[in-house]
Amino acid sequence: MKGFRGHVIFWILCVFIPSIVYAQGSQTLESYELHTETINSKVLNEERTVVIQLPKSYSSNPSKKYPIIYRLDGAGNLAQMNAVLESLQSQRAAPEVIIVAIENTDRLRDFYPTVNQDPRGPVGLGGGGAKFLKFITSELMPLVEKEYRVHDYRVIAGASAGGVFSLFALQKRPDLFNAVLAYSPAVWWAEGATGNSTVEFLKKNQQLNQFIYTAIGNEQAPMRSYYDGMIAGIMAHKPKGVRWVNDSFKDVPHNLVSTAARFRAFHNLFHSEYMQVHDYTGELASIDKYYARVSQQHGEEIKAPEWVIRELGYHFVSQKDYEQAIKVFQYNVEKYPDSSDAHNGLAYGYEESGKWQKALTSVNAALELASKDNDGYQVYMNRRARLLKRLNES
Repeated sequence: MKGFRGHVIFWILCVFIPSIVYAQGSQTLESYELHTETINSKVLNEERTVVIQLPKSYSSNPSKKYPIIYRLDGAGNLAQMNAVLESLQSQRAAPEVIIVAIENTDRLRDFYPTVNQDPRGPVGLGGGGAKFLKFITSELMPLVEKEYRVHDYRVIAGASAGGVFSLFALQKRPDLFNAVLAYSPAVWWAEGATGNSTVEFLKKNQQLNQFIYTAIGNEQAPMRSYYDGMIAGIMAHKPKGVRWVNDSFKDVPHNLVSTAARFRAFHNLFHSEYMQVHDYTGELASIDKYYARVSQQHGEEIKAPEWVIRELGYHFVSQKDYEQAIKVFQYNVEKYPDSSDAHNGLAYGYEESGKWQKALTSVNAALELASKDNDGYQVYMNRRARLLKRLNES
């Protein structure tokens, strides 16, 4: 009886508490433009409400389109989402986004795709996931994409029952969702039906290229075994093109997992505008491919900044991998032929590798492009003098 009682308490936490927790958090949203849309849904046969948050630049940049996040469990999530996203955006590590917060009416009915028959849980509930997904895809999305400037990079995110629905949405409409964020998904429901179907879906669809984020807290039985089974299955059958991050927060309770995981989810989902060394494969094409992915997320062309490529070259000089460094510096000059800093970077690579004549040619090119009030002008002059002395002495 004790085990049964523990199970009941757990499903109460998974089912009812999230909607209470998410409804709290009344931090100001005054810096954002919020629109409330009401839909008389023919699919669900009821009135549904969504809150749409527009980016801060939306009005001042009328030609720009934005990626979109569909967040289950309503506008109570916006304050925390904004805090994380603004932090990343300040470092150019995430784009501005439109957020569609879907308010609840009957979250058990809507979020769980299967009816639960496990006597340890609420028997006979659930099973409306397919209908709710149809509402999103056939009624909500057309409205949002007609009225607001979105591009076709879509994210769906949810916690607990909402995490289950997010995984279900990926399986049914992978063409629509580029990324799925499932915070502590309650995959124990219906004896692990959605966890099992997620693994089978990935096993059968090896050409996927989505991003999937999963996270769990300190949940124990019955949740943990079902969740761990799903994670093991994903690990064994994940398509090569899928980026998947899984986090475990051992001291975090179920209803705080989304709070603990939000930064990790968005930080891993979005590609920074500043490419890191670990994103470079050793092939120059990887730079172009990386920025193609950044551009896809932003919905506009994002180019590799000159200084980012140059910093990559500096890294390889520090590793004494001069061949790779010079290759990167040359690429930078090709991309930015009018940049004195790009030419000086190449000069630095040549100088450090002992190719002084080539270094002199490159630093002279930098000097031709730079004016005397340029911040790097004296650096260029010092390099030129140093190289001339070395060449004269050799």
